[in-house]
Amino acid sequence: MTPEELSDAISACLHQAIDSGQLELVEGQALPEVKVERPKNRQHGDWSTNIALQLAKRVGKNPREVAQVLSEWIIAIDGVSDVDIAGPGFLNIVLDAAAAGVLAQNILEAGASYGWSTKLDGMHINLEFVSANPTGPIHLGGTRWAAVGDSLARILTANGAQVTREYYFNDHGTQIDRFSGSLLAKARGEAAPENGYGGQYIDDIAQRVLREVPDALESNDPQEVFRKYGVAMMFEDIKKSLHDFGVDFDVYFHENSLFDSGEVDRVLEQLKGSDKLYFADGAWWLRSTDYGDDKDRVVIKSDGNAAYIAGDIAYIADKRARGANLAIYMLGADHHGYIARLKAAAAAIGDDPDAVEVMIGQMVNLVRDGKAIRMSKRAGTVVTMEDLVDAVGTDAARYSLTRYSVDSNIDIDLDLLTRRSNENPVFYVQYAHARTCAVARNAADAGVTRSAESFDASLLSTPADEELLAALGQFPGVLVEAAEFREPHRVARYLERLAGAYHRWYDACRVTPKGDEEITVIHRTRLALNDATTQVLANGLHLLGVTAPERM
Repeated sequence: MTPEELSDAISACLHQAIDSGQLELVEGQALPEVKVERPKNRQHGDWSTNIALQLAKRVGKNPREVAQVLSEWIIAIDGVSDVDIAGPGFLNIVLDAAAAGVLAQNILEAGASYGWSTKLDGMHINLEFVSANPTGPIHLGGTRWAAVGDSLARILTANGAQVTREYYFNDHGTQIDRFSGSLLAKARGEAAPENGYGGQYIDDIAQRVLREVPDALESNDPQEVFRKYGVAMMFEDIKKSLHDFGVDFDVYFHENSLFDSGEVDRVLEQLKGSDKLYFADGAWWLRSTDYGDDKDRVVIKSDGNAAYIAGDIAYIADKRARGANLAIYMLGADHHGYIARLKAAAAAIGDDPDAVEVMIGQMVNLVRDGKAIRMSKRAGTVVTMEDLVDAVGTDAARYSLTRYSVDSNIDIDLDLLTRRSNENPVFYVQYAHARTCAVARNAADAGVTRSAESFDASLLSTPADEELLAALGQFPGVLVEAAEFREPHRVARYLERLAGAYHRWYDACRVTPKGDEEITVIHRTRLALNDATTQVLANGLHLLGVTAPERM
């Protein structure tokens, strides 16, 4: 029995208690959603729920009274062997071994879809992440967003959402001018302009432009030539780096298109007639303080030109016009002010500010031999995605960047991530998957096979069996929470717990018989549990964009 199945069964018990008249909802109240969780102390049962405490006020009764009524219905659920009322009204539920063990078969039947839900069915989410300016290689902050953003997109999809992965290509502004000026200076053999860009990649792209356009330096506007070709080359390099990292986007949106199409002007003219903008000191201002901003923002400057936030407003309108119910922005540590600004931009077009979410990521540092790495061979001043991948590989890079909450600074220990030991979290999880595959191969060599007919869930009754089954049963709930809280690291931490439970099970239980021992149902049943673990580890690693090796 999965936690979802148990939750549904308890929900049915609520309706039965209401229909029978044992409980009666206060007018205007509705039944809460039932959730079950693993008790911290397994002596308190297999699952626990606080539904009686949630329901008490809604039915005008003491929580323990409600718990008593519900326990009489829950004990009748097929597969439940005991129900205990604890504390103020918690319900601790014990499943019989067969009901718990059936989970292994359910996982095998569900396969790659085990853990998926329909919680976000009907939601179209526009998820914008990375969006690094095409002025240099992707730095560590952008690399973190690439790993986290892609994983979050997979998790949201696993919960039923339609997700559009979007990269906002900033090709409008002074940074592009500095970039093209730096290319031109390098091509001429001159020093980079003030606030320009350095590093080997500038020289590389400048030379590529000259190979593509040999007379670039003699053209009427050399900087425009280097801007046109250099930006395109840099962006192709960025896209290739992301693809090699396992991250691809559905939409690459060019900021310039908002201005070239007249969309910015159209939206601003429309807004002038609303109460969201006001005219003062020769400029048009957005009332962004109404949404938590520290000051109102200029949208149209006194010279008549659009300010940066004008593009943000038009961009949100564009996303919504393309069908997004929710726009999630994943921004860097220096973008806290954008939270209120973007919500105000949504409100300006008459939209719900809650249709915009902003996630802020914190800094990433690479550490080797206990010392931070500050320089990149290619970029000169910042450490890049390629530096990290070259040091530890894509799997370790993605896993290590995703296993922490995005609002925390992280130090990535390169020495640890290249170690083949249990202290290395990605090795620990991947090795668990490889070990399950080795067990399956050894079982096949020994003649142990599995089928529905040769599976007896009641035999999975040792403490190690129960611990592993308990861990496997938590996976669907972890995915729901990871989507709800936008926290892919929950999946990584779960996989580490599952790997630990499996390694302990491996030490305690045998799948293949010893010596001349006869193959029995217990061997075939344990093989099913082993293979169910393979499936869940593979499902979880896929959601993190990490491979699930069969041999290590």
